[in-house]
This record gives sequence, C-alpha cells and structure tokens, in this order.
Amino acid sequence: MGLPVTGRRKSTENLWNHRLTVILTETQSPNSGPRRLGQDPDMVVLHHTAMQSAEAAIARLCDPAFEVSAHYVIAENGAVTRLVPEDLRAWHAGAGQWGKVVDVNSHSIGIELANAGPLVDFPPFAAAQMDALEVLLAGIVARHNIRAERVIAHSDMAPGRKADPGAKFDWQRLANAGLSIWPEAKGDPDADFLTSAKAFGYPDTPDTLAAFRLRFCPIATGPESAMDRAIIDALAKRWPVDASLGTA
Repeated sequence: MGLPVTGRRKSTENLWNHRLTVILTETQSPNSGPRRLGQDPDMVVLHHTAMQSAEAAIARLCDPAFEVSAHYVIAENGAVTRLVPEDLRAWHAGAGQWGKVVDVNSHSIGIELANAGPLVDFPPFAAAQMDALEVLLAGIVARHNIRAERVIAHSDMAPGRKADPGAKFDWQRLANAGLSIWPEAKGDPDADFLTSAKAFGYPDTPDTLAAFRLRFCPIATGPESAMDRAIIDALAKRWPVDASLGTA
C-alpha cells in the first residue's frame, strides 16, 4: 500500500517489505555534522516529537536557530521524511549515556515519531505510523548490523531529562518483529536493581527506575519491587550492554 508524501521534498524513494510500501521524502536539515572519530552507527534512538504536527516538527528540526535534528520523522499517516543522511551525525539525543557510550549522537540514528505527547495527554501511536516504523527500522538495522537490544528509547539514555517515546509506545510489537527486545523470562528478584540496570545499559541516576518502568513496566508505581529487580536482572543477563564499544 502506498502512503502520502510530505511537502518540501528534494527527492523520494520507496521503502518496502513484503506487505507494505512506504514513500520516503527527503528534506535536508542544516543541523548535522560528521560522526566523531568516523564512528559508524551502532544504535537507534526512538523519540516522539511532542509537537502538534509532523510538519511543525520538521520545521523545527530544520531550523538552525534551534540546533536540533533527527535522521527521520514519521508522520501519523506513515509518511517518512529523511532530514539527515545516515552517515552524518544528527543532533537528536542530547546529554545522556548508554553503557559506556556518552556521545550517543555519533553512535546512533535518531527517529522522531510525530506525536503530541504531553500536549494532548499522550495519544497512542497510529497504526500506519507503526507500520512505517517497522519498514524503516528493518532497513536501518540491516544496513548497519545493529543488534535489537541497541534500539532504545530516548528516555533510556536520558532518565529524568526525557520521557519519550513514552508509556504508550508498543515495544513488544518491535520485539516480535525482531527490531527491539522484550523480557523473555524473569530473573532474580533479589538482584541489586541498579547493578543490573547499569549492566543492561542504563546510566546511574536517581531516575533510572522510572525510565526502566516507562519502557518495560509502565503500570508500575511506588518503591522498587521484586518484579522490577527480576525483570531488569533478566534483561541484563540476556542482553548485557557491549562494553567493547568504548566511550566515544
């Protein structure tokens, strides 16, 4: 099925799998630069725009006054706009860390999902948008040999500072498609939560528990629980963050 094309395009191309064709439009953002030390992307960071429309988000991400960008924006109707080529460093992640990686922008490809977020009580992500994300993400991880556990939320690498893409994002759907991960079993309920969280990749912050819950157990409230410890222990044992990637 074909999907609409956004405006201001310089070029278009098709992304496809066996059941869906997505039209990709290119609108170049000036807010980018070379990846530091020639780093190849080995992560994907998912965001929501927290703006009223995809068009407004694209305008912001292309405005040099704001010094922000992303590689891709996916509109609610599934239209995909590329703002920064994948070989360049987009300015989407900001301050944060995942494992030893502190320059997340140099290591990652950033995808913004058009969603008003807190502006209208965190609406769900549209089906056409999630369909397009699956197609786009499948191509990215194949091109760069990015492992499923390194497709993360903005909130994962910046606990407390960021909360996107939020509690309504369907991580299980991506995991079922082999494009991210979901806990397959429960681990040790007596394991130290923060030790496990750091082994999985989370930075050590006062908001790490909240960031973990936002993605893996969004209905949880209150103090740290045995369930929290069991889930993060299982994640850390199954998918320990790759320390060999260094600190670039």
